[in-house]
Amino acid sequence: MKLHTLLTHLPFVKQMNGEDNPDILAIEQDTRKVKEGTLFICIEGSRFDGHEFAHEAIEKGAVAILSNRKLAVNVPNIIVPDTNRAMAILADAFYQHPTHELFLVGITGTNGKTSVSHLVDHIFRAANKKTGLIGTLYSKFGNKTTETKNTTPDSLTLQKTFRQMLYEHVEAVSMEVSSHALVQGRVRGCDFDIAVFTNLTQDHLDYHKTMEEYKKAKSLLFSQLGNTYYENRKKYAVLNADDSTTEEYMKMTSAHIITYGMKNACDVRAENVNFTGQGTTFHLITPKGNRQVTTKLIGIFNVYNVLAAVSVGLAAGINIDTMINSLSSFAGVPGRFELVQAGQKFPVIVDYAHTPDSLENVLKTVTSLPHSRIFVVVGCGGDRDHGKRPLMARIACTYASDAIFTSDNPRSEDPMAILNDMEKGVSGLSYKVIPDRKEAIHYAIEQANDGDVVLIAGKGHETYQIIGDKVIDFDDRQIAKKCITEKYKKFQTTKRNTDFDQ
Repeated sequence: MKLHTLLTHLPFVKQMNGEDNPDILAIEQDTRKVKEGTLFICIEGSRFDGHEFAHEAIEKGAVAILSNRKLAVNVPNIIVPDTNRAMAILADAFYQHPTHELFLVGITGTNGKTSVSHLVDHIFRAANKKTGLIGTLYSKFGNKTTETKNTTPDSLTLQKTFRQMLYEHVEAVSMEVSSHALVQGRVRGCDFDIAVFTNLTQDHLDYHKTMEEYKKAKSLLFSQLGNTYYENRKKYAVLNADDSTTEEYMKMTSAHIITYGMKNACDVRAENVNFTGQGTTFHLITPKGNRQVTTKLIGIFNVYNVLAAVSVGLAAGINIDTMINSLSSFAGVPGRFELVQAGQKFPVIVDYAHTPDSLENVLKTVTSLPHSRIFVVVGCGGDRDHGKRPLMARIACTYASDAIFTSDNPRSEDPMAILNDMEKGVSGLSYKVIPDRKEAIHYAIEQANDGDVVLIAGKGHETYQIIGDKVIDFDDRQIAKKCITEKYKKFQTTKRNTDFDQ
């Protein structure tokens, strides 16, 4: 595509220096990816300013530079008021508006985004749809799985990924949409067919500052659904009727609304919920008929996740029996209430719960399991919302008989300062502080006996720990397995020695 043709998609250009009209073969904001024929976009980030790398981009083959100020370069320099906004527009145009051809589902909310996106993906595949998935764990379509740096990638990466999905004949995509992404405009240009709201509880206040601003950020997904009622492409907002925020989000969208829940009046409802050691059953009530649901997932929060996914399926026109049959085979998501098995006779559960609400939900589920003692290993991330630290500590002490506070991803903060913040919420309560996360996991497993439950919370699927500016290998699941194996190996050795003495 010629540069001047591409630029016609912008409402206006503040200034353009240079009259050349080169072929644009690629668009990049990262100099490491620049090749011959690239339009390089200068983005001002929290750590780096792309304007400082313009000359490096030209040396690598960039034939034009898009910036928000004039640069001394020998290729066309297009100056716009906001390079982030311009990038979203140009990326959508360059990759030929891929979401106009895809059925796109966006999921936002504090908790449940990953599980709902995977459930939706599972339901679509059961309906013989070729699917794509974008979120916290990875970007996945066809036989390709790519690691993602953010829950929701930037607008350029998204549009490129969507076009690649179309090359692989993908029809439906489910993606997580974070509050950061909405505020930063990463999903501008994404033509969502369905927007899902899971819940809103305290998180990310280090970024949004107040719950009101956090709520507004999430609302952008629904206000951007459009203001028309095309019969051939209806837009839907799928909202949690049991969350008070839903009432506000209903006012912010013109889309058709489907509500789900268990407490308040809604369209898709679960009744007679029953938990077993093997999963959950409940009676599903929908406008398209009622069914009995059996799933391997455990916990009230997972019932909500299933209801959200079923609501999406109904909006997408998927047969209700196809959905119900598929739910029984859904095995879960890595790091979400994941059982670690290494031969022990007590459950060891790893979960991503890193907010007060998600930790409380998971611990409530744990208390519903047969148990004598409940051990919870939990920490809080550094350089993040300080206000949730004492809340999470109190929740841990409230629901667990043995709360163990440890490091999560301390980042640039002193781990002990984070733990001190946690302790402010549990004055007078019983708990143990073990700063080293590996030692904390080892202690919990070593102390646990048959009939107890161990929950390791906060990191879930993550395979690393961030300490200072270093990223070290660390997987709660692998550490737990090793600790269990060592415990039983020591037990067997002690037993053999005892037998020998007798």
